[in-house]
Amino acid sequence: MTPAPEHPGRHVTAVAHRGDPYRHRENTVASLRSALDRGADAVEIDVRLTRDGVPVLLHDGTLKRLWEHERPVLALSWEEVRGLTGGGVPALTEALAATDGHRVMIDLPGSPDVRAVRRVMDAVRESGAADRVYYCAGADAMLAVRAADPAAEIALTWTTLAPPRPVLLEAIRPRWLNYRFGLVDRPLAERVHRDGYLLSVWTPDTRRSMRRLLRAGVDSITTNRIDVLCATRASAAGPSPDRPGSHA
Repeated sequence: MTPAPEHPGRHVTAVAHRGDPYRHRENTVASLRSALDRGADAVEIDVRLTRDGVPVLLHDGTLKRLWEHERPVLALSWEEVRGLTGGGVPALTEALAATDGHRVMIDLPGSPDVRAVRRVMDAVRESGAADRVYYCAGADAMLAVRAADPAAEIALTWTTLAPPRPVLLEAIRPRWLNYRFGLVDRPLAERVHRDGYLLSVWTPDTRRSMRRLLRAGVDSITTNRIDVLCATRASAAGPSPDRPGSHA
């Protein structure tokens, strides 16, 4: 068995799930900026299309849970979405501008078709953000991403302990395997790394779970409590060499 790293939290990427949803409404510009201010290395956002093809930040298929409107976003124009939410739902281009210089993980919920995936990726390219954006979702969406861009960085979301089939991995060519955190332990992490992939997990929100995952050897953690993750990671990493008390 590979020994645990001396400082397990040092190199783990801290990803803010939909921004900072404990302080601001998820998938809003305020939420993204708050997460970055609290130390996030990257933010995760959910992107769907409006009726007229504008990529916007929204996890659910409707505005009901967050904005109290039941109509599907796919049945609304961009201007209607803006009006119904008081400008609260940002376009993807606005979110990319607000996170300039930071990594962004784009989740593609709702089994988007190839046209929708291409529209999202076009907006990323038009924003000059292709070099800092990576994509996550299940196999169908990630196959569409790979078809649209042979160079796109992909985190294949996986929800079972059975490993992805080699033929699927060959077609998608992910950099990351993205697991629900409860499935992950040291043997799974070792298997993922042995197969040549990075391991990301979602969405632990307690210190206990975060510490367990850091010890297991994950490469990235996506959480709703980014400040707690950053503090837990710093504690796991041990004292900095330039601080009093360091043994370096």
